[in-house]
Amino acid sequence: MNFAEAADGAELAWTSEGEGEPMLLIAGQATSMDGWGPTAELLSRSYRVIRFDHRGIGRSGKGDAERYTTRLLAEDAVAVLDAAGVDLAHVYGHSMGGRIGQWLAIDYPKRVRTLVLAATSGGKWPDAVTQPDREALDALTSGDMSRLEPLFFDAEWAQSNPAAVHTFFNSHASAWAKARHFNASREHDAWSHLGFIQAPTLLLHGTEDVLTPLPNALLMRQHIRGSVLVRLPGAGHGLHLDHPETVEWIRQFIARKSR
Repeated sequence: MNFAEAADGAELAWTSEGEGEPMLLIAGQATSMDGWGPTAELLSRSYRVIRFDHRGIGRSGKGDAERYTTRLLAEDAVAVLDAAGVDLAHVYGHSMGGRIGQWLAIDYPKRVRTLVLAATSGGKWPDAVTQPDREALDALTSGDMSRLEPLFFDAEWAQSNPAAVHTFFNSHASAWAKARHFNASREHDAWSHLGFIQAPTLLLHGTEDVLTPLPNALLMRQHIRGSVLVRLPGAGHGLHLDHPETVEWIRQFIARKSR
């Protein structure tokens, strides 16, 4: 285990596996680096995969309370890249990690080779079709794994991968940190800045995602020039785990954009 130092002195735990071009994985709210599970292993066969625990999560320090915003959490991601000796990386963010990835690509364009955004959004939008289902949001705030699992994962996959599901939903975090992660994700608003993203961008989104409905991805495709959207029929919010075919799509996307 390695540690990077954030701007406020907080220690950020990170790890690296595999060889090849660097790929930074940014997890969702209150989710540790271990939550990437089998997806990280698959990606590490082609890339040097760098994962880290957000501040307040897992083995990272909690740091200053005011730094729990998606834009400042992007600075944490840069600190991890610096500690790993990486100047330029592919960036893959899920959910809140995708929101952080947006700011990383906006504020630090020379650090992002390609950008993959899964099950995420550019922030609040007045149209009701972009809003999470009320029951789903209640389940999210409850933290009840039995209520959350069907919102994230295909039932058959979850039954076959109980360890990955348990790890994903049971990251070590205090109520203090979880509340700040939830608020950071909820207050994210990058819509007016998405046009500044220069990195080739792949959007992955499930058609049955009730936590971040598909219209969010349709709007991001409009705002991020040249972005490519792949809809996953029947997939929910955890498509980055229960749809391993997305790993090959990411490889193909990166290969095309690297020519």
